[in-house]
Amino acid sequence: MSQLPCVSAENRLNNAPLYTLQEILRQPLLWPTTHERVRSASDRLQLRVRLQHTRILLTGAGTSAYASSCVATAWPDARAIPTTDLLVDTERYLTEVGAVISLARSGDSPESPAVVERIRSLRPDILQFAIVCDEKGALSHSSLDGLIVLDPRTNDRSLVMTSAFSNLVLAGLVLAQPDAVAASIDDLSKCAAELLPDIDCACQQLAARVRDRIVILSSSPLLGWAREAGLKMLEMTAGRFPVVSETYLGLRHGPMSFVKADTLVLCLLSSDPVRRRYEIDLIRELRTKKIGYLVGVVDPAESAGLFDSVIPAVAPQANDALRTPYEIMGPQLLGYHLSLRIGLNPDNPSPDGVINRVVQGVTIHRDSSFEEALHSGRSVPASG
Repeated sequence: MSQLPCVSAENRLNNAPLYTLQEILRQPLLWPTTHERVRSASDRLQLRVRLQHTRILLTGAGTSAYASSCVATAWPDARAIPTTDLLVDTERYLTEVGAVISLARSGDSPESPAVVERIRSLRPDILQFAIVCDEKGALSHSSLDGLIVLDPRTNDRSLVMTSAFSNLVLAGLVLAQPDAVAASIDDLSKCAAELLPDIDCACQQLAARVRDRIVILSSSPLLGWAREAGLKMLEMTAGRFPVVSETYLGLRHGPMSFVKADTLVLCLLSSDPVRRRYEIDLIRELRTKKIGYLVGVVDPAESAGLFDSVIPAVAPQANDALRTPYEIMGPQLLGYHLSLRIGLNPDNPSPDGVINRVVQGVTIHRDSSFEEALHSGRSVPASG
């Protein structure tokens, strides 16, 4: 794992993007470092004891919200609420919560530190921790009870979050299921590194045939994966290809009307045999109706003629709740090659500034709780 796979697409460009591809490709190199950093920080902060028998709320904005959702799936009794909801409806979500864990790349999105201070003003008894890729961000300097900082290389320089996403999810999983992650991290990191050239080749070929829209399917334990996969397609193509992310069973309840004959339908197959039966039923229905170009994220040996194309799965036998960090690379690379195909730079696929690396334009409106925090000497983030 000392070298990154050699991928030719970027080298063929005269004006090649500088960051995104390498940030995607180096993820398997960073996952073991994330495991070690979080394990060490958990020991230092005594998190196993402090979070035991405690209802956990995980939060983040955008991609970090999807990361929080992925972690909550693997953590009994935990729930994930985006900071964009938590900020404006805080009291509703704090019932019986004993600890809040915020996930962020930079932590500079205005909602991130504002949520910490709002919770602190309403419920000072709640423990608050954060997992960040950038220890210099605003979230790191808010009123936390503990901070976990990941390897600086996870702090993606690209507009889109790729390495930051998988490592934030993995970091949360180390807290949620430390023994299960420890048992598999080395083998899955090695497997991912070995499969990356094949994954990239498959995604490059798929990007060349995408026509006008994309559907991404997973079962509920991996719905955070599906939503993040859809966001990568939207972000890296500036919305050129409309995307619907849905569960297999949910697709029948209206969203199937979005699927046309040539729609790329990206299907992550579950490792759970019962869930997989439901998934295969839906895939066969799409084939019978002759709608969708069906692409499976699956062990190629188990595709059983279900799909038109296959992206090799990294962890097809792992528990679904633990698979997201390893299986997200396919959608990331597909988004990357789609971006190149339509003439965008994946490092900054929104050159007109419609979206930014750090969210802008948010004004934090203070209520009486914020004012009380100000008068008591607790820090409250500046608005805007």
